[in-house]
Amino acid sequence: MTSLIRAALAAAIALSASSVLAEDSVARGEYLVGVIGCADCHSPRTADGALDMSKAMSGGMGFEIPGLGIFWAPNLTGAETGLRDWSVSDIVTALRTGTRPDGRELAPMMPWRFYAALTDEDADAIAQYIKTLPAIENAVPAPVAPGEKAPAPYLTLAFPPA
Repeated sequence: MTSLIRAALAAAIALSASSVLAEDSVARGEYLVGVIGCADCHSPRTADGALDMSKAMSGGMGFEIPGLGIFWAPNLTGAETGLRDWSVSDIVTALRTGTRPDGRELAPMMPWRFYAALTDEDADAIAQYIKTLPAIENAVPAPVAPGEKAPAPYLTLAFPPA
């Protein structure tokens, strides 16, 4: 075997292995997103409060935090109203530190402190999976100040720690 053929074979094997690893990572991310229940908050609800899985992960659940107002879980899909412009690294940083790419903090109900302990591989797998979500345009309401009327019908009342 010539060295050129050996090099081509090695490159083909490496590309194949990296493709399998990437697929495995996305599958792992999908599994983890299911286990930690991301869709429970980041998917819209029907009028009866059930998850609308036809628009899964496109944002939706509202949380009222006394004294702070109402916040909605954002759209995580690749839509213009979602995480289209976020990189895998941006998503991992948000998961682990509660910080958006623009430096703002995530809404208080996002349990990023729990996700801070994810392994590098698991955090990366979740972010890679999120980047594969089909784009679903769903403009989530802006936060609402305390005492203002909520524009969406489904809310959960969240109490801050004593």
